[in-house]
Amino acid sequence: MSTSDETSMLGGGRSPSQAIIEAVAAEEGIDVTDVEPPEYDPLFTIVNPEALDDLFTTTGSGASNVVVHLEYEGYEIVVRSGCDVEVHDRSSSDSTGQPIEG
Repeated sequence: MSTSDETSMLGGGRSPSQAIIEAVAAEEGIDVTDVEPPEYDPLFTIVNPEALDDLFTTTGSGASNVVVHLEYEGYEIVVRSGCDVEVHDRSSSDSTGQPIEG
C-alpha cells in the first residue's frame, strides 16, 4: 500500500485547472495557448488553481465525490471528480450543457 498522495487527473491525464482552460478554449474554438491575458482573465483571478487541483487529490485508492461550480469568462463551469468538465454558456439560452472532453 502506498502512502503517497495521488492527484486524481481528469480525462486525458490533465489537472482540473488545466481541464478548465482546455474546455473554455474548445468552447470558443481557439487554441488552448490563446486563453491568456489580455483577452482572457487568468484562472487565478477566479480560483486558486493549486487549491482546485488539491481538491481532487485522493490518498491511496480512496474515491472522491468532489464537485466544483464556478463562473469564468462568461461560462458556468462544473468540474466533477471522475473526468469531466461541463461548460455552459451563460449568454446562450440554447446551450446544451454537454460535457466538453478533450
